[in-house]
Amino acid sequence: MLVQMISDANTAGNGFIAMFSAAEPHERGDQYCGGRLDKPSGSFKTPNWPDRDYPAGVTCSWHIVAPRNQVIELKFEKFDVERDNYCRYDFVAVFNGGEINDAKRIGKYCGDSPPAPIVSERNELLVQFLSDLSLTADGFIGHYKFRAKKLPTTTAPATTTPFATATLKPTVALCQQKCGRNGTPESNYCSSNFVITGTVITAVTRGGSLHATISIINVYKEGNLAIQQAGKNMSTKIIVVCKQCPLIRRGLNYIIMGQLEEDGRGKILPNNFVMSFKTKNQKTLNTLKNKRC
Repeated sequence: MLVQMISDANTAGNGFIAMFSAAEPHERGDQYCGGRLDKPSGSFKTPNWPDRDYPAGVTCSWHIVAPRNQVIELKFEKFDVERDNYCRYDFVAVFNGGEINDAKRIGKYCGDSPPAPIVSERNELLVQFLSDLSLTADGFIGHYKFRAKKLPTTTAPATTTPFATATLKPTVALCQQKCGRNGTPESNYCSSNFVITGTVITAVTRGGSLHATISIINVYKEGNLAIQQAGKNMSTKIIVVCKQCPLIRRGLNYIIMGQLEEDGRGKILPNNFVMSFKTKNQKTLNTLKNKRC
């Protein structure tokens, strides 16, 4: 708080005396939140929880830090944040590490359904909560605890199909697989890590794969898809592992159902579902968005 007194060069007065005291959190709306959390377990919550809605115009960042040989398990017990298809207004974002970085973002959440439990990759998580200056909601309470790392495991060679391989390159065997739409949006929805509609704005071939930037029309299933936002415009990057299978072209609109790389980038394999997006598909996709897999 800054108190400033200014007097001119003319008539003087008697001056004044002022007194102040620090307000208790409930007296100032408890709008202060965030900080470093480094105890083995604990909780954090939105301002005013659970007595009333969180305030408008609040930004909170909780930096959770475990010992180097441990990871962090995070769960939200209650969750109610202003709903929006893109979580543009009020949202919770969770990041691996201690910095806000799209490449490290685990997810961005809003609505009234708690996110699935989250486990950090290493010993740090950053949880950011932001509310805009309009609608608010009940808010949330989250709980975390430290636990020992999972040890690396070895995976037996795939015995079914090359699509199960964790990191794929555009090999001849892979790209000679039958390329085409298998099934319908309904039959592919649950098996896909993400589902979006969007316009291809760039498409560049690198090493036999197609690297594309998609301007998002709508998100139906986000998972850990890395989404960049500039104002109200959102985009994401995908890799079509076999550059012409499925074939997508710059400037056209598509329904894209695919898998995810560890960095949150979308990965499209020959057996993933991609088709041209028409307005008539909107109703089906809205229905699928409310589907429980």
